[in-house]
Amino acid sequence: PAKRQKLTASPSLCMDSDTEAVINEGFKLGCIYCKMRGEVDATATVKWSFKGSGDSDFSDCRYEICTFIIMQGDEIIDPRFYERLVWNGSKHTRDLQDGSIYILNVTYNDTGTYKCEFSRLLKYSNYDYQTAIEKNITINVVARLTRGMASILSEVMMYVSIIGLQFWLLVEMIYCYRKISAAGEEALRESAEEYLAIASESKDNCAGAQVAE
Repeated sequence: PAKRQKLTASPSLCMDSDTEAVINEGFKLGCIYCKMRGEVDATATVKWSFKGSGDSDFSDCRYEICTFIIMQGDEIIDPRFYERLVWNGSKHTRDLQDGSIYILNVTYNDTGTYKCEFSRLLKYSNYDYQTAIEKNITINVVARLTRGMASILSEVMMYVSIIGLQFWLLVEMIYCYRKISAAGEEALRESAEEYLAIASESKDNCAGAQVAE
């Protein structure tokens, strides 16, 4: 008979989600849990839960529903997210890889922690193997996006690198031009000296021939 084993994996998914949403705009909550062996048949489910910034836990009772589960599969459960939440993950498959969702018309009340719970059942020939993983994503809703210091420094370094490379290229071009110009002048000088030497030799030969006559 088939046996089931359950493994609780470390909280690490294939991709991190953004953490800053802009008021009245859309926002994607990314949650991807990649299967390591594609040849193994499996089924997966995703559950999203929400804990507001002023809430103490994911299981408090509010809005007459004693749960903070906002979405399970493609079913929206929390009424706060009706008509504002859409599935943005894998489609037309029972083995989900992408469990992302998309929030429409973000409000300040959407600030808080979102928990993505991925559960996958791997079906081997003699037994079933179940894995589970979860990740908390803390979202801050702002009036407009702010840039972090790392992003600013990265952009400054990029421009400094571009300017430095252009300056180095200009120096190399000037150096090569001077080198080619000097080589050309040297070649012209050698050609002129060779021509004068040949002309002088020809003149001497002509003078010697006239004396002999």
